[in-house]
Amino acid sequence: MKPQPPDRIRSIVIVGGGTAGWMTAAALAHRIGDRSCAITVVESSEIGTVGVGEATIPTIRHFNEMLGLDEREFLRATQGTLKLGIEFHDWGRVGHRYMHPFGIPGLDMESPVHQRWLSVRAQPDAGAFEDYFLNFIVAKRDRVLPPANNSGTFTTYAYHFDAGLYAAFLRRNAEARGVVRVDGKVVNVELRDDGFIAAVHLADGRRFEADLFVDCSGFRGLLIEEALKTGYEDWTHWLPCDRAVAVPCAHADVISSNYREGALTPYTRSTARAAGWQWRIPLQHRIGNGYVYASRFISDDEAAATLLANLDGPARADPRVLKFVTGRRRKIWSRNCVAIGLSAGFLEPLESTSIHLIQKSISYLLELFPDRRFSTALRDEFNRRALAEYDHIRDFVVLHYHVNTRDDAPLWRHCREMRIPESLAYRLDFFRNSGRVLRYPADPFAAPNWLAVLLGQEVWPANGDPLVTRHDPEKLRAELAEIRAKLARLAESASPHSEYLGRHCRADPE
Repeated sequence: MKPQPPDRIRSIVIVGGGTAGWMTAAALAHRIGDRSCAITVVESSEIGTVGVGEATIPTIRHFNEMLGLDEREFLRATQGTLKLGIEFHDWGRVGHRYMHPFGIPGLDMESPVHQRWLSVRAQPDAGAFEDYFLNFIVAKRDRVLPPANNSGTFTTYAYHFDAGLYAAFLRRNAEARGVVRVDGKVVNVELRDDGFIAAVHLADGRRFEADLFVDCSGFRGLLIEEALKTGYEDWTHWLPCDRAVAVPCAHADVISSNYREGALTPYTRSTARAAGWQWRIPLQHRIGNGYVYASRFISDDEAAATLLANLDGPARADPRVLKFVTGRRRKIWSRNCVAIGLSAGFLEPLESTSIHLIQKSISYLLELFPDRRFSTALRDEFNRRALAEYDHIRDFVVLHYHVNTRDDAPLWRHCREMRIPESLAYRLDFFRNSGRVLRYPADPFAAPNWLAVLLGQEVWPANGDPLVTRHDPEKLRAELAEIRAKLARLAESASPHSEYLGRHCRADPE
């Protein structure tokens, strides 16, 4: 057996299961690659998990591919569907809709489609900006480009899935690699003299030591906050929604051997309401629904009634209210503890980033994996990256609220008039003056994502790219028409979403 360095990490305890805990366990077991490091997940069957992460962004595919998961098996196991983007209703103004499609506008990244479109957008044949995304062209017909035939050049996709089933799927993967699950409730965290965590104590008296601890305990932050007291940065002044009520409902069409075109939408829908917004996430056998709202503008009962009145089918459970404080820890890695998931912070699921944040924290931990000396440089770099990720996503979410012209409810007036983060104000001013989007390394959203929301909510720049505006408008219109024609031809091979799932990855009936 190969000799091991004396300071290597020999044991890891993950406190909390759910999506965060089992994603972490599966990734660590995969990357460590042998059983020289004991990995234990301590989760209590008495404590429920918060399943708000049923919609994702395309980065989830990289995580699944890293673990070697078969996509079709994954979709079958999690009642999963494909997701090509997010459709927004009533955000910029009541009665208006737009889509934030994944992928790039046009045919390649070198082509400044949005600048050409801005130059001629007043013309009746220019269409909407979303018309230049292949994903939008396909999604509006409730179709998908089969992943097996998707080169990734023009379109990309994410998933909708049942987060509880995904955790169970990953648990099987992790346990097959030697991860041990312990059912128990942590009641005490034992600290060493230097402030590091020595062990966790369970209600039944068991004690678990480890070199490295991962806090996946949810909003409570049992290790990172209650034991290590890292502090929390509250962002409620920018994102005033502090509650969500969630309920699943029946599908109008269940995936079966009887395919029907248009039976299943391949995108998430977000509909702005008076005191927040409602999500709609289509899975194979049900639809996930929720109303994210600001409790100072609406009561829990009123929010639940609004949600129940706007479902596609009969509710399949009683509405469940979740309370949260939007923000993040001041440190996500402290001493020998890394917080992952809701224990690290919370951003409402408007752009489906909950699971992405779990994934990125895991990737940073793997890249900066410590030994038992726990280098301060590694911790500082982890926190620099992870905190910046939260900050950029915060700005992207705040953008949706801030650039509205609604005057029908106090929440929307407040969000339009509030002072926004300086980092977002700078980006907005830059775009309004130049039509260009600033790009930062830690921002998971690229220029096309920002453009889809900015132009979708009708934020028009005062100036365009001089290298584009100098061209003949008729030539620009012809170029744009050709792009739309090519995209239409590419979309011809798209299959009905329900048909693709029914043929290749239909989940078993519930």
